[in-house]
Amino acid sequence: MSKYIVKGGKRISGTVTISGSKNAALPIIAASILNGGKTTLYNVPNIHDTKMMFEILKKLGGSVTKKSNKIIINTSNINKYEIPEDLMRQMRSSVIFAGSLIGKYKKATFSYPGGCDIGTRPIDLHLKAFQKLGINISKNYGNITCTCDKINGEKIDLEFPSVGATENAILASCLAEGKTIITNAAREPEIIDLQNMLNKMGAKIKGAGSNQIKIEGVKKLKDVSYNIMPDRIETGTFLCVAAITGGNLVLNNTNSNHIIPVIDKLEEAGCEFKVQKNTIEIKAPKRLKSVDIKTMPYPGFPTDMQSIFATTLTLAKGTSVIVENIFENRYKYIQELVRMGAKITVEGKTAVIKGVRKLYGTTVNATDLRGGAAVVIASIQAKGTTKIENIEYILRGYEKFDEKLRNIGVNIELVDK
Repeated sequence: MSKYIVKGGKRISGTVTISGSKNAALPIIAASILNGGKTTLYNVPNIHDTKMMFEILKKLGGSVTKKSNKIIINTSNINKYEIPEDLMRQMRSSVIFAGSLIGKYKKATFSYPGGCDIGTRPIDLHLKAFQKLGINISKNYGNITCTCDKINGEKIDLEFPSVGATENAILASCLAEGKTIITNAAREPEIIDLQNMLNKMGAKIKGAGSNQIKIEGVKKLKDVSYNIMPDRIETGTFLCVAAITGGNLVLNNTNSNHIIPVIDKLEEAGCEFKVQKNTIEIKAPKRLKSVDIKTMPYPGFPTDMQSIFATTLTLAKGTSVIVENIFENRYKYIQELVRMGAKITVEGKTAVIKGVRKLYGTTVNATDLRGGAAVVIASIQAKGTTKIENIEYILRGYEKFDEKLRNIGVNIELVDK
């Protein structure tokens, strides 16, 4: 078990290069199955979750080769259609392989996925979308088997704009007969990235980024080379690092349009920004002002930024209110912040944060991926030394997190037990 040890209290400054998007890379890696050939990917983040996706591809019969700054995937020899249960339980996003396997081979078997414990995230919406496309689904002792003779384009009305269900429906429909229309689709930038990659592969998809996506089935897809978008949640994370420390940071390889709600709230809290095409510069005040936040599906304030932003508000002047509208268990990290001296009360979906002057170093746990990043951010400004345990969650989603923090002046050490 690894841990971070952070000695807090230093003002930070410098430049951070943002890595490729975790949430775009995972479905794009799964999509490589659809062409039954070669896919070359650039800007893939080197994190636990992408490594798990590559392991699954290899178990299915694919090959993955790393050459300097690119990943070459060959899926011409896929000969298995069952997503390994042990890997499925480690990472919820592995369910995205189902859409690709069904789309290409008309069959897939998988178990219920695992991942961060941030609330019930049922895959019912995924399964209902598959059924709409004419796919037969059977459940047996925790395993789900999907089979069909052919996939027929159909209208899929999602009950909730689920990112995963939207992506799985797209992947399953690319090689379908006829046209598929997904309504109430999720609108996240990562879905636009998946559409762009698939269209470069030869698919015919329109509407990603809106609530209606149209897919016209094609007979086959071709080899493709694609550059994955920057990670908007990592961008938001480093903006909050600057905000809580009163620092000045320049972020490269990023897209400000993807995190407008985060920038707006940081401006409301007193931060100043200079935004250029691929660069964001933030200059934070000595102490932030309190703000209120409600998480919503994109383009609203992202649930993945809720815990990270809440941490910056623990030291803000005044009282802030956060309402979490997406996941019901996303406040588990708060008990760790309270151990560090934060004043936060939670009732149902609402957290009330009364700003304090100081946080104090102690031993805390990473409760999930983003909650883990939140306590790291708290430790950067805390007085004394903080030990953050259970950081495997953090390693799932942040590439070279400790190294990037050290480069901007944070006293952080990664210790492998």
